Amino acid sequence: MFDIGWVFVRLNYRPILGHLEAHGAQVAERDALMERIGLADHECGRLPGRELLERLAGLARQPVSLEETHAHWVDMFELEPAMVDLAHRLSERHRVFLLSNIGDLHWAHLSREYRLHAIGHGALPSYLAGVMKPHAGIYAEAERRFALEPAATVFIDDRADNIAGARARGWRGIVHGGYRSTLTALGDLGVDCFRT
Repeated sequence: MFDIGWVFVRLNYRPILGHLEAHGAQVAERDALMERIGLADHECGRLPGRELLERLAGLARQPVSLEETHAHWVDMFELEPAMVDLAHRLSERHRVFLLSNIGDLHWAHLSREYRLHAIGHGALPSYLAGVMKPHAGIYAEAERRFALEPAATVFIDDRADNIAGARARGWRGIVHGGYRSTLTALGDLGVDCFRT
């Protein structure tokens, strides 16, 4: 089970923040801005993508189109090819799934541009689960949806709190710090990551 952000892709908020700032928005504190627009509601599926874009555009003091805002909102990802390749290799021998806190706009973009939806055997984006990591509900839904056996499930995520949530369900977890460290951690768990 793989997370997406900071595992398969690196994130850079500068395009959307720069776009908003250029149109008069105050963007000094990114986390506060994301809370203000209701990003958590969006990533739990309670706030549709169009409404999120309207909230983002509404931060600007000068008129800005939703199309421009959307283009900058999805322009924040840089692929980690080694991790994507690792997931594809693992899927040749193991059941592989994605579990990520993500809204519909980013999921559609990552599926279209990088075909992340085609990795492994299924995906559970938080906006479809209705709940985000590290809430126990998202892990329970993944278990139900993918018929997971917790003790045989390894979760790779960059955040320690998300790994703690998975471990509380009986999963094994790896806090992702990079390709090499994750490869080593998988090997330590007895997971063969190489083709024969």
